Amino acid sequence: MLKLGELKEGDTVRIEDEGVSREGTVVKISREEHQALINNGVQEFWYDLEQIYPVLLDDEQLVRLGFEKEVDGQAIKYMKGPFRIVINDNNFSDIEMWYREDRRHFNTPIGVHHLQNLYHDMTKVYLEMP
Repeated sequence: MLKLGELKEGDTVRIEDEGVSREGTVVKISREEHQALINNGVQEFWYDLEQIYPVLLDDEQLVRLGFEKEVDGQAIKYMKGPFRIVINDNNFSDIEMWYREDRRHFNTPIGVHHLQNLYHDMTKVYLEMP
């Protein structure tokens, strides 16, 4: 489950609805109702926070987001323009990312929505799923 403050319009999340799991995009957030309007690929629907989960960041998600992959020994570097992400030993629990002078390091897995928000914070450009 996510916190409402973590979500922004355009974020990619996973929703659970009556046993069905789908990936979707946040369209709008209602802070008063503690819900998010999510386009799940079939329709737009308001979901409670208990139904919204992160899509964990992995190789497949980074490639879908348009990152180019470069393998250098045990390290894998993902590049999108001047933005870089380095994963050591294929361990997505140890992530280093940087954009120009701004460097950040994470010792825990992060969700795609978290990367999208970090990317926007660092580059001022939205990172959207195609």
